Amino acid sequence: MAKVKTAYFCQNCGSQYPQWLGQCKNCGEWNTLVEEIVEKSPAKSFSEKSKQHIINIIEVETQEEPRITTPSEELNRVLGGGIVLGSVTLIGGEPGIGKSTLLLQLALKMKKKILYVSGEESASQIKMRADRLTELQNPNCYLFTETSVEKILHEAKKLQPDFVIIDSIQTLQSQLIESSPGTVSQIRECSNEIIKYAKQTNTPVFLVGHITKDGQIAGPKVLEHMVDVVLNFDGDRNHLFRLLRASKNRFGSTAEIGIYEMVSQGLKEIKNPSEILITKKFEELSGNSVAVTLEGNRPMLIEIQALVSSAVYGTPQRSCTGFDSKRLNMLLAVLEKRAGFQLGAKDVFLNITGGIKTGDPALDLAVVASILSSNEDVAISEHFCFAGEIGLSGEIRPIPQIEQRISEAEKLGYEKIFVSNLNKIPKKKYGITIVEVSKIEDFHESLF
Repeated sequence: MAKVKTAYFCQNCGSQYPQWLGQCKNCGEWNTLVEEIVEKSPAKSFSEKSKQHIINIIEVETQEEPRITTPSEELNRVLGGGIVLGSVTLIGGEPGIGKSTLLLQLALKMKKKILYVSGEESASQIKMRADRLTELQNPNCYLFTETSVEKILHEAKKLQPDFVIIDSIQTLQSQLIESSPGTVSQIRECSNEIIKYAKQTNTPVFLVGHITKDGQIAGPKVLEHMVDVVLNFDGDRNHLFRLLRASKNRFGSTAEIGIYEMVSQGLKEIKNPSEILITKKFEELSGNSVAVTLEGNRPMLIEIQALVSSAVYGTPQRSCTGFDSKRLNMLLAVLEKRAGFQLGAKDVFLNITGGIKTGDPALDLAVVASILSSNEDVAISEHFCFAGEIGLSGEIRPIPQIEQRISEAEKLGYEKIFVSNLNKIPKKKYGITIVEVSKIEDFHESLF
């Protein structure tokens, strides 16, 4: 008979303790230890007749992982070409951001047998959402509203679907664990069973995960280690754009990004985000510039807005939306020290339009251009764009993949692009004027 014993689990990091403590020794959080009943089966005796054996790495034969190409090109790009058979993908995001809509659209678009398991919504609620996605219909999409992981896997083995979606992992519970759904031990046990099913049957599985107020996926951190792919679905809820990024991918790059727009019929893929993220202005205004950034292998043009004004209060304000505030402070210090611009007593507000967040250092040149434009109240031509990193000594540093950035700006009809003179630009003819600058002083003279 199985032994039943209790243990204390940290709800923040998943560490296990034999007795209650006020503070978790692993993550340092206070009052996060909760007692949970854990039922453990007796350990199996070691069998010497193991099928596995030691093998030299040179003798291992590699083979291409078979993939399922989805109807969503953005999802294919982020996953690295499609869904790998037997893989387990965890997708996390804020409530209402569109995780369930994204996966339901995927289930309705794919011409395969899909099992959609929901522990949060009834079948009629899911059908109402499916009816809103009017053009999408899949006669092989099956719904199952259940939270018991044993029943879910039993039905999945009977149905033998090509693809399984579970919404969400925090609502599932196993009969082997007597704690509540969403606790560390329940999430760990349910995830183990689902991953085992995926690997044994070679069936890809998508798991939806809730996130905490800090933006981390709720539950033990080991959950992200167990799955093959971790996707983050985020965006500003006041904007229509949603960004899909991979923070972990065993089968591809983590640098790619997928962009969607939330419309009344669901999530619409954005094929060319540059045309949407740049606003068409009827008059040129100071403080606006266009940066050529790169997300993975995808070049994008985004609009940077800056407002520089005299500080009303004693301490100047520094505010950023979509840009790193510490990097803004560094750029302002470089402008003050190296180029002689008096910005220490002025408020500086910076915004990346469209709710986009990016950490590409190539934005530095466009940010500086916006700040100088607003400070001098001189508008920058809407046909100019910028790509360059700025160092602490005021030099314009080279950036990677400059050819792709120049080609994207040329394709969208820009007339002039400012880049570092240290970049090795190929000598082929471009339909756009390339202005090479070395220092902020040269850049200011060339621009104004």
